[in-house]
Amino acid sequence: MAQSRVLVLVGSLRTASVNRQLAETAVHVAPEGADVVVFDGLGSIPFYNEDIDTPDAPIDSVVALRSAAADADALLLVTPEYNGTIPAVLKNAIDWLSRPYGQGAISGKPVAVISSSISANGAKWAQDDVRKSVGVAGGKVLEDVALTVGATGQKFGELHPRENAEVAGQIAVVVKDLVAAA
Repeated sequence: MAQSRVLVLVGSLRTASVNRQLAETAVHVAPEGADVVVFDGLGSIPFYNEDIDTPDAPIDSVVALRSAAADADALLLVTPEYNGTIPAVLKNAIDWLSRPYGQGAISGKPVAVISSSISANGAKWAQDDVRKSVGVAGGKVLEDVALTVGATGQKFGELHPRENAEVAGQIAVVVKDLVAAA
């Protein structure tokens, strides 16, 4: 079996965020033959502006994001919910990856979404918005491959999510199914 590469984008920039930890859990539970990599540069990417998206003046952080996505067989997006919707940093990454129109680095690639929040809602609204945005951007959103994790404070406390067998198992299924779609 050939090695499958999954790029993980995290919608929270906070180093110790639960969403970052869920992404780390995805790396930890990846099946054999899958290389799951968390992209760490979303905070340095400028807001999308077509005036600065030119081939004669490449932006290093954008080149790194687009290259990582182009090299991936699939994408896993992990998102919190900010004010009832998708965090700006994740939306911005999707915008950059959607260009050039019809030929973006995510065009046609399988995409799965994991969302989480301290509320019982599990950031479901953000997940819906991420799925919509990445689908419009050209990604092939896997309709049956998703996970919402609610009540994260109660579920994890001071523990890393990979220490919660139920959640780690659910993430393992998402990653396995995403790799199978790639």
